[in-house]
Amino acid sequence: MTLTSPVNPAAASRLKMSELPLVIKRHPLVFVGSGLLAVLIILALAAPLYAGDPSNMDPFIRLQPPSAEWWFGTDNLGRDVFARTIFGARISLMVGLMSAACAVAGGLLIGIIAGYSRSVDNVVMRIMDGLMSIPTILLAIALISLTGPGIGILVAAITIPQMPSVTRLVRSVVLSVRERPYVEAALCGGARLPKVLWRHILPSTIPPLMVQSAIVCADAILVEAGLSFLGVGVPPEIPSWGNMISSSRLFLAIVPLTVFAPGICLAVTVLAVNLLGDGLRDMFDPRARRRR
Repeated sequence: MTLTSPVNPAAASRLKMSELPLVIKRHPLVFVGSGLLAVLIILALAAPLYAGDPSNMDPFIRLQPPSAEWWFGTDNLGRDVFARTIFGARISLMVGLMSAACAVAGGLLIGIIAGYSRSVDNVVMRIMDGLMSIPTILLAIALISLTGPGIGILVAAITIPQMPSVTRLVRSVVLSVRERPYVEAALCGGARLPKVLWRHILPSTIPPLMVQSAIVCADAILVEAGLSFLGVGVPPEIPSWGNMISSSRLFLAIVPLTVFAPGICLAVTVLAVNLLGDGLRDMFDPRARRRR
């Protein structure tokens, strides 16, 4: 008797390119969220071509209202608010994407090990429970006070508290998938454990990880803005939406755009990430897919 090749439902449910227009029609949140993020990323990357110098200070033009020369006006040091807002997008997007990538990579590795190996599961999950009890902002303040402000320290401070949630998610998926018949059939057929993990278990973690990465990215952007507002984020000479709001809040009545411009950009960015995450959750929901 020969064993038939096991079928992996995660691989069988992958979307074809021909289904893309239908997916966009039925899941507009994915299209809107990814479109907004694409526009923001393009504007941030092309900032040196059109936004000017965000660090140039001229005391003679401080607190100027919006005009044809200064689209968003100038701040209390005579810097172009439009240029600083556009360059600030680089910091927020960089911190958000790097934090999400690091948290997902670390949580995926630890979650697979914890979910498949019962001997290390209890130890690893107790460590994750301890990390979840650490407030992100307090950890960031502690690390930055020891090493000084910087993007790398900021990413590490955001990644450490976010990793346990990713680990718990991956662990729950692995615990469910490892008992599936196609995984047992692959092991009985002589497949090595690394191949089973790579080919049959890892694909099942991708859809929930994509949704979780959007949540982590949105949280990282907000935490970075909050830390920069408090003065413990990126260095003050680097434009960031958080430190722009902090330095201009006293002049809100004179030039409102110095606060509203970075605040609105921050809200739109977080909204785009959340829309993308909600759309991906609906797209990968098996019940929603059966209704299509």
